[in-house]
Parts: sequence; C-alpha cells; structure tokens
Amino acid sequence: MTIDHANLTSLIKGFLRTYILIDKDLRVTHLNPEAINFFGQGLEKLINSHITELIEGENLARFVEKLRKGEPTLNNELFARRKSSEAEKIPLYICAFRLSGDAGWPWMIISLRPAPRVPIPSDLLVENIPDGVFTVDDNFIITSFNKAAEEITGWSASEVLGKHCKEIFDSNLCGTGCILAKSIKECCTIRNHLAFITKKDGTKVPVSISTSPYFDVMGDVAGGVETFRNITELLQDQVILDNIADGVFAVDKDWRITSFNAAAEKITGYSRQEAKGKFCHEIFHSSICGEKCPIAQTIKSGVPVHNRSVIFERLDGKRVPVSISASPLLDDMGNVIGGVETFRDLSALNALRKQLNQRYTFGDIISKSKTMRQLFDILPDIARSDSNVLILGESGTGKELIARAIHTISPRRKGPFIAVNCGALPDTLLESELFGYKAGAFTDAKKDRAGRFAAAEGGTLFLDEIGDISPSLQVKLLRVLQEKAYQPLGSDKTIKADVRILAATNRDLAALVKQGLFREDLFYRLNVVKIALPPLRDRLEDIPLLVQHFIEKFNAEKGKEILGITDDALDLLMRHQYPGNIRELENIIEYAFILCHEAFIRPEHLPEPFNTPQDLTEAAGLGLGRPMSLEEVEKRAILNALERNRWKKMATCKELGISKDTLRRKIRKYKLDEVEL
Repeated sequence: MTIDHANLTSLIKGFLRTYILIDKDLRVTHLNPEAINFFGQGLEKLINSHITELIEGENLARFVEKLRKGEPTLNNELFARRKSSEAEKIPLYICAFRLSGDAGWPWMIISLRPAPRVPIPSDLLVENIPDGVFTVDDNFIITSFNKAAEEITGWSASEVLGKHCKEIFDSNLCGTGCILAKSIKECCTIRNHLAFITKKDGTKVPVSISTSPYFDVMGDVAGGVETFRNITELLQDQVILDNIADGVFAVDKDWRITSFNAAAEKITGYSRQEAKGKFCHEIFHSSICGEKCPIAQTIKSGVPVHNRSVIFERLDGKRVPVSISASPLLDDMGNVIGGVETFRDLSALNALRKQLNQRYTFGDIISKSKTMRQLFDILPDIARSDSNVLILGESGTGKELIARAIHTISPRRKGPFIAVNCGALPDTLLESELFGYKAGAFTDAKKDRAGRFAAAEGGTLFLDEIGDISPSLQVKLLRVLQEKAYQPLGSDKTIKADVRILAATNRDLAALVKQGLFREDLFYRLNVVKIALPPLRDRLEDIPLLVQHFIEKFNAEKGKEILGITDDALDLLMRHQYPGNIRELENIIEYAFILCHEAFIRPEHLPEPFNTPQDLTEAAGLGLGRPMSLEEVEKRAILNALERNRWKKMATCKELGISKDTLRRKIRKYKLDEVEL
C-alpha cells in the first residue's frame, strides 16, 4: 500500500496527541488542531514558522543542530512561546524523530506535551522503591544507591558511590555477560534477568534484575540504571534456576544433591532425575573432589569460595574445564543446611584463547611484542632470498626456531634442514663433521663418510655458535662461502655445495673482529642479513602467551589437563629477569607440571625463588587473588609497567604496545600521576 502525505497525517493522529511536522529548513509544514490550540495562534501564522519562533531555551541551539542532522532526540529543558502571554514559558517534554520517505515527505515530526510544573523529586521516589536501585555513569561508576540496595547488599551508599559496579556486586554476569552494559550499548530495556550477586559479607544472593539506559537532557546516553530484587526465598523454585545460564546445584549436609538446574544438566550430561539424591562426587568426577572440594570448604568455614577453576568428567567421559563458586546454604535462622555451587563451562573460552594466541604465531615462534612482530613481517622476504643470514641473540632466545622458520617458508623447504652446534665439538672433529672425510684420512677413518654440507645439499645448513670456531676453520668456511665448494678431509677432489648458510651466535662478532679473534672477511660474508633477537626481559608482554604455549605442549607430552596459570603466579613470572630467556621459562613451567595436580598452576607449584614466602606475600599484596574489574586489571598492568620502566614513558609504551597519547590518557584516567608523586 502506498502511504501519501494525507495517510501519514491520519496515521500520526492515531498515536500522537500534539505534534507538528517540519521540513529540512526546520519550518512548520503541518500542525494538528491540538498543537494549534496549544500555541494559541491561527494556522496561517503558524504554517511556515521557523521552529525557533515557537520554542526557546538555553539548549535550543543544540536541539536545532540535532534536528538539522535528522537525529532523534528527547528534551525536557525547552519552553513553548505562547501568544496568550509573552512572558509565560511553558516547560515541554519534546520527542523528535526522522521520517523516511520520498522527497515530498516532511523531514521530521516533533511531539509536544507540557511538563509538570512541580515535578515530584526523583530522589524521593527512588528512596521509597522497595527494590534495590542503583545508577552508573558511562564508565560504570556508581552514582546513586538507594536504601533497598543498601539492605540487600549490606553496603552503605557512602561505601559504594564512586566505585565500579563490579567491585560491589561481583555477580556471575559481571564481565562479558553484563546485561547493564548490553542495555546501555543497545539502548534497550532488559527485564527480569536472573543472577547471583555477592554481598558485603561475601555470601551469594540470588536476584532478579532489570536494566535500562538513561539519557541526558539532549537525549544522549549518559549511563544506566539497574533494579534488583532479592529472590532468596524462591531459590528452590526450579523454574527460576532453569533461567540461569550457569550450572547450579545444591547439596544438603550429607552431600546429597537436592537441586540441579537445566544448565547443570547440559554441562554434565546428567538429567535432573539422575542427579538428585546422589552424592555430588558421583556426578562431578572432578580433579578436586575430596579435601579440596570447594562446597565442603564453604560449608565448614562459612566463607564463600570464588572462581575456582577445575576439570570434571561428563557422563559421556569428556573432560570439561569449569569455573566454580560455592556458598553455604542458610535457613531463616542463619543455620547452615547445605551448600550451593555455580559452575560455568570454560570450553568456549579456552578455544577462543587458543584462537587468539594463533594471531601471534609465526611457525613455532610466539610473540606479540612490537620488535618481534616487525621481524615476522620481514621473515618471508628473507626466506625468499638465498643470502646468508646471521642471527644474533642471547642463549635461549630462539635462534634455531628463527632459522627453522626461514627454511620452512623458503624455496628450499623441500630440502633438508641440518643444524650443527659449532661450540660443542673440537676443531678436528668439527671439520670432519662439516666437510666429511675419505677412508684413511686419519686413524679410525676406515670408510668414506659424508659431512653436514653434503647432508644439507639442496637445503639449509644452520651453524649455531659460529663465534666459537677457530681461526683455521674460519679460513676453510670462508672458502666455502666464496667458492660454493669444499673438499672432504683426505680428498683432493672439490665438491660443489648447493647449500644456504644460516649462522647464529650469542657473542658480539663485531667485537671479536676488533680483537682479531674472528676474521673480518668471514664476518661480512655471514652478515649479509642480520637478525637481532631481543632477550625475554625486553618482551615481557610475551610471557603469558609463552606460558600458555608451554602448558599446551606439556599437556600433550605428559597427558595432563592443566588449563592455565593463576594471576598471582603469572605476576611472579612477569617480574623475573630471565637470564636463561625462553628456555628458562620453559624449564620453570615443566617443573610446575611435576607439582601441579589442579587445573591451574599456582605460586606454590613454581620452583625457587618464585615460591618463597616473600614472593608469595608480594603477589598477595598486589591484590591479584581477589576478583577485579577489567579497568582494575588495566590500571594495575599500566602501573606495574611504569614502575618496571622507572616511569620512562617511551619504554612503557614499547612494553605495552600502545601509543604515547594512549598512555597519557590512561595515566590521567586512573590518576597514576598522583601515584608517581
């Protein structure tokens, strides 16, 4: 059906009481009778009037600008100009929105209605609402907190105002599942969502929450409002439990399951009927059943357990990583009658983590540091050439991995990759190892033997610790590089060598040249392309990626299912200097695998000196053992980086991989300049 201007007007009359239509020049093209009566002027005077002739107020310019852009807007701080009294200003509620249609259609429609002259104080209304109500700004900082919210949470308004809402509520939805964030982002109202919040005393409270964005006077989103109702008395109602995305089950004091929600059925594979009445360890064959059981600990101590990561076995035998929290279950008199546990499947999160980690890999090399990413960008070009490459770096920085990566993506990738450690053999053996020998060349040389150059024919020869070879062997190696030919020991026949040379050393070859310990001509022959690998202490941002890589590696080798490392253990690793570089970190994680029988590596699983009481105390002092908001984590990471770099901004930017402008903005946001003072 085609809707013409007349039909549009008829439709609008059906749902708006007082309205006007304006064109792109913001001039009135139509008013309904109610609008004509409202302004107290005849239709002939109102038609073609500019909107500013009918409405006034301090925010008029901003309102007009939104109209010109065709942006929808709400406003309650403008006034109507009425003919009956030039001095009289009638406060208005105004709603304006764009109409889409052909060129002949009006530009926008503006709905008007008088605002009450004596509005009821909003703070009085909020304080008398029986449900908990709080508001946040666009940074999720709490700006109001009513009496009911104080009663439900145990926090007073003075304690929570100015804090991030996650610090106060610590619910199972905080983070990526936050519906208040969703409500603000999508400008929508979400009603009757179920969650568990944490009271001031640490106990979990089931609540039904509803959220909406709130707008400033110009209709821009300024934050959000959330209402929540304590539904503890309804906890046993299975309909409510089945609306919770996390698995939830309850046990009595004899450890028999009394409640089992739909999400628990989905995650475990057991039906509610199969689970109820059984001991919890019969359903959850987890890695911590027994003395370390969180629900047993919380019933015994009365203290809730938060975010413990474990692995349990499903009905079909599949092992599933989950994050669990447990609290004691109390009756009306405050007596412990059992325990309740919530658990969240981490399988998707772990898969996502692996997927993200793949973004920072090049072959078997893992890094997100700026220096290494720049190297990744040029490695394909280096690999395509056939020039000699000299790889410099401390022991354990991954020089051989770089050499293998170059070979793997080079035109010689179908040929062999032969690695020789030049520092592991004396000269006489190294020469025969490289060039081979003929029978009778020396004692015990009873038959011909091909050397590593022959073995690498058509491929790549990697000479590690090239700085350790003697001057005499340097001369012979130089000839091979110059003439692309060599002679086996005891032979007078020259053999052509189709081999690409990659060399590596942890020594300063330029300094050895000046000292006369390394031939200058050989140095320049090797140093066609130079790759300098930074030590691990200069790329600390790679430690979390490397730790996860080694965990996956040792899981495969040792048949374990360790998920990751705790924040406090990772913080200890982040503050180490690593004289042995990546190889040292790998050894640390391998040691932890011996002691760790849980889902996550903890500080006590690390070798000395990481597991000393002093280090554990320092980690606890950082507050990493408690739940933190994303902003807290970011603030702490930036502060730690600044302190590690002695407040040198450029060095901190390099470590964090951010620009100077971003760092300055974050320092102002978190007031870190005050910490420095």
